[in-house]
Amino acid sequence: MRKTIIASAVIGILSVPAIAVAEEAAPAASPFTGNMNFASEYLYRGIAQTRGKPALQGGFDYAHSSGAYIGTWASNISWIGDTGTGSASLEWDVYGGYKGTAGPIGYDVGILTYNYPGSGKPSGAAKQDTQELYGAVTWQFLTVKYSHSLGSLFGWTQSGDGSKTKGSGYLEVNAAFDLGNGFGLTGHAGHQTVKGRSSASYSDVKIGATKDVGIGVVGFGVSTTNAKDSCSAGEDYCFGGYEAGKARAYLTFGKTF
Repeated sequence: MRKTIIASAVIGILSVPAIAVAEEAAPAASPFTGNMNFASEYLYRGIAQTRGKPALQGGFDYAHSSGAYIGTWASNISWIGDTGTGSASLEWDVYGGYKGTAGPIGYDVGILTYNYPGSGKPSGAAKQDTQELYGAVTWQFLTVKYSHSLGSLFGWTQSGDGSKTKGSGYLEVNAAFDLGNGFGLTGHAGHQTVKGRSSASYSDVKIGATKDVGIGVVGFGVSTTNAKDSCSAGEDYCFGGYEAGKARAYLTFGKTF
């Protein structure tokens, strides 16, 4: 905003000219942001986390001017109880990293921890808490990201000897197109490799659209995987009688503040 002060005083025949005041600098953007999201179903890497039921999600982030950032995010879940491997009903994530640019390329590296408080896992079962290192590069509308587990991945163990699935990886490609007037298109393809457990490795694909409605952003689309989730065959992604990798439509509403 520009402010101008005009001062005039008359002493006899003397007039004081107008005085212009320099434009004030705009206030700096806050390094803190928050987000809230409502989803018809929580899908993570194409796999259902809430057994077809809605999820309420939200988090906070702090981004330093240097490019360093930290954040936290949480959502209700049911998959741990569905699989009988514990009683946790909450996923709580904590992450930190660094973002920057190199010419036209943006990059992002960091570490993410998935925590499931009070999981109450059965004796001998692998812990679901997971830590991943990740790295991503972005060019225009396209982002490629790889995540690498530092320990067992979400409680999976290797076939045969039951050892940790450390070194599992998820490679994904994401695209986001701005169509103008608040409309957007999104696309995603990913592949999850679970080390030493080929039956739990799979690929997923998602396509969707978004619309900024002023008070938030509405998203909708379709997600599908080739994960082995047949309950009649007792496959890995049958979560308590629910086929967690099947194709489904989804609806979301989110807001950043």
